[in-house]
Amino acid sequence: MQKAKHVPSRGQWGSTFGFIMAAGGSAVGLGNIWRFPYITGQNGGGAFVFVYILCVLLIGIPLLLNEIALGRISRKNPVGAIRVTGGNKFWQSAGVLCVIICFAVLSYYSVIAGWTIGYIFTELINLPMDFEVFVQTPMYVIPLCCLFILITIGIVLGGISGGIEKAAKFLMPVLFIIIVLIAARAVTLPGAGAGIDYYLSPDFSKINGRVILSALGQAFFSMSVGWGLMITFGSYLPKEGNIIQSSGWIAGMDTMVALMGGLMIFPALFALLPGVSPDGGPSLVFNVLPKVFDEIQPFGNIIGAMFFVLLFVAALTSSISMLEVPVAYFIDERKWSRKKATWIIGISAMILSIPSSLAAVEGTIFNTFSFSFFGKPISGFFDMMDFFFGTLAVVIICLMLSLYTGWVKKIRKYADELSKGSGFDGFPKIAWMFFIRWICPVVILLVLLNMVGVFGEPGEGG
Repeated sequence: MQKAKHVPSRGQWGSTFGFIMAAGGSAVGLGNIWRFPYITGQNGGGAFVFVYILCVLLIGIPLLLNEIALGRISRKNPVGAIRVTGGNKFWQSAGVLCVIICFAVLSYYSVIAGWTIGYIFTELINLPMDFEVFVQTPMYVIPLCCLFILITIGIVLGGISGGIEKAAKFLMPVLFIIIVLIAARAVTLPGAGAGIDYYLSPDFSKINGRVILSALGQAFFSMSVGWGLMITFGSYLPKEGNIIQSSGWIAGMDTMVALMGGLMIFPALFALLPGVSPDGGPSLVFNVLPKVFDEIQPFGNIIGAMFFVLLFVAALTSSISMLEVPVAYFIDERKWSRKKATWIIGISAMILSIPSSLAAVEGTIFNTFSFSFFGKPISGFFDMMDFFFGTLAVVIICLMLSLYTGWVKKIRKYADELSKGSGFDGFPKIAWMFFIRWICPVVILLVLLNMVGVFGEPGEGG
């Protein structure tokens, strides 16, 4: 008798809670902690928050439901999901893009995550570290980046329920506890009221088309749609799982962490360093905030270290899902074992991370090259990777997936998948189908046109 060929097990979530924690973790990342607050400050404070929440409800959640339904119907990775449901090579290219961007983004995202590991220790031992000096020191940055990828590999090696789910169940509560503790301390500082006003006082006069497009873009990227993460995670979901309820929890967690990020940063910044601009991006996090937390008495350095532990956890919950997407592809399509797929992809990501690690080092080829994309200047290897893989490709995938399920396939099949285990029927079901077919493609196309400069200067779409 011929011996049956071994087919690697894909695994399945052990519980709905585990799925919510893992999927919520993939959505919650570094952008929630520092990017959302300063984007909010630039775009009308509380008014922007209102627009952003609307975008999450009307665009982010429908796209999230779309990807999870596609994953659970197919039981496959993004490429296999489209192939199994009857998509031709053109539509399968959206799945291929998902696999590529997760691998590419993991490589440079891990560089920032490595910085957080370094700053955990500099804060703990109370050693001031100039951010510009730190990022231009490869002997610090490259090993820390590789350490972060090794931690990610270790978790993904454990499989779905034994590795990713178990880690998410531990890491996500830790993240929430730390963010609540720091926010509670920040809002009680003398002078914190000015920061709270800046962050939450609505100025509706600042809302215009560009602000709305920025909120839409932030909703896409914050919800982790367009990466294939939710297709892959949805493929591990039992048929009786309630996708509607789970998606509500995922969106709620993601939005809450973003809002708490602002309550953590702005009150402390305005109370302790009132002259500092709150829209400084990475330098705000790694240069300014350590000084802010060090001013908090007592145990300022402990609070500073907790903040960077928080950033590390947020980065790790996202990087796990980024590695899992290409790993799932090689398990499904190439019949690799999980061990082989995880190690080969993880080590390849380490190698690709080196140019991004060196992009901040002045004088290197990775720092000096630049070009223009539809009038938008892009300089350095890191920024190039972020724009093409972390931004532009994500919007294109969102558009392709909404067109695929909404027009190429029978959308009612996906709506029926959402109904299983949830009672999703009647008007909500019809509304979801309408949004996927009509609203989402139009809105995504507007974001895409904004990125290439049709509405003025090229934007990032969020």
